[in-house]
Order: sequence, then structure tokens, then C-alpha cells
Amino acid sequence: MTTNNIKSYFVIAVLILSASVMIQNNAFATTMHPNLGTASNFAVLGSSTVTNTGNTLLVGNLGVSPGTAITGFPPGIVIGTTYAGGPVATRAHDDAAIAYNALSNTKCTTNEPAVANIGGLTLKPGVYCFPSSAAITGKLTLSGNGVYIFKISSTLVTAAYNSRVVLTHGALASNVFWQVGSSATLGVDSVMEGTVIAYSSITSTTNAMVDGRLIALNGAVTLDTNHITKK
Repeated sequence: MTTNNIKSYFVIAVLILSASVMIQNNAFATTMHPNLGTASNFAVLGSSTVTNTGNTLLVGNLGVSPGTAITGFPPGIVIGTTYAGGPVATRAHDDAAIAYNALSNTKCTTNEPAVANIGGLTLKPGVYCFPSSAAITGKLTLSGNGVYIFKISSTLVTAAYNSRVVLTHGALASNVFWQVGSSATLGVDSVMEGTVIAYSSITSTTNAMVDGRLIALNGAVTLDTNHITKK
């Protein structure tokens, strides 16, 4: 075999390996992305009630199902449509439950400690599994284009004032999902990226901001002067 042939085989092998890695990465990004269905149209979707205090701004639909109670709009503003029960909210709730189950069935790529604070970390796309609770104190950086899934068996709590999720190097809020086994609490002035689907309830305290969605499958969503934009 000539030197040129050896070089050609080497180049072909490298190209095949690179293509294989790209296909695997693309397959991960595609197959792991849950389908939110009609729930994707909602900025906030509760189950029992949605309550608001202050000048909350929602960019996207607001809904509740199977409950029908939505209070605090106005003074809250919805740039979208409000569904207090009814078939549209029911369908969105059902789609959100399907997405929640799909998230719960994803395979873990990283197992976190029983009680984990992921503030201060920089994470790549993947499925991060928490056997108990998760907290964010400080800055959590999500770096890179792909799907981020956080499977949290118990509670999710973001600290007041200094907690924020930051997206870099192609990371998108539309590719970030927080599957919470009980309830989520977003601290005062905290910044969250992605869709939070909690099995029970979600409390978003004063001035917390969300690029994504807040969805509670079996409880209430409680808002207070928040800015939530569906992504």
C-alpha cells in the first residue's frame, strides 16, 4: 500500500468517526427533546389555581385545568390568551403530563448527590438526575447547544437575590427542562431559564424572571410581580 493510500484511508477513517460523533450528538439532541404539545403555547399553566400579586407580565398563554380559578389579572398582564378551565387548558394540561412522563423516563447521563446545589457550576447538555432535592445559589452556566434535562425527585429551590441561570455558547431556553417531583420555588429576583414542570405546585416569588414556562400538574402556580416569557 502506498503512502498516499495510507493517508487516504486515514482521512476517510477520521471523517467517518467525526460523522458518527455528529450523528450521535444530533440524535441525542433530537430524541431527548420532549414534545410539549399544546402546552408549549403557555407561559403559565396551573392545575388547581393560578394566583398573582403585583404587576406580573406573561408573554404567552395563561391557563388552569382542571381547576378554573385565576386571580390577580389585572393587575397582571397577559400578552396571550387566558383559559380558566375548558378544553384548551385541559388539552394543554394533558400534553404537559405526557411531557413530564417522557422527561422522567429519560436516561441519566450524570447522577448528582442526594442534596445538590448546582450554583457556581458550568454544565454541558445532558440529563442530570437528582435523587432528592436541587438548589441553585449563585450562577449556573449552561454552555453549548443541545438539550438540558434536570430530573429532580423532590424539590427545586433557587436562592433569593443572587441565583440565576445563564445560557452561553448556543444554549437555548427552549432546550432546557426542569422535571420536579414535588414543588418548585423561585427566589426573589432570581432568573430561571427553561420550562419547569412540577408534579405539585410552583411558587415564583417577587421579581423572579423566567425565560420558559411554569407548569404545575397537580397544584397551584403562585406569582408575584414576575416576568415570564415562553421560549
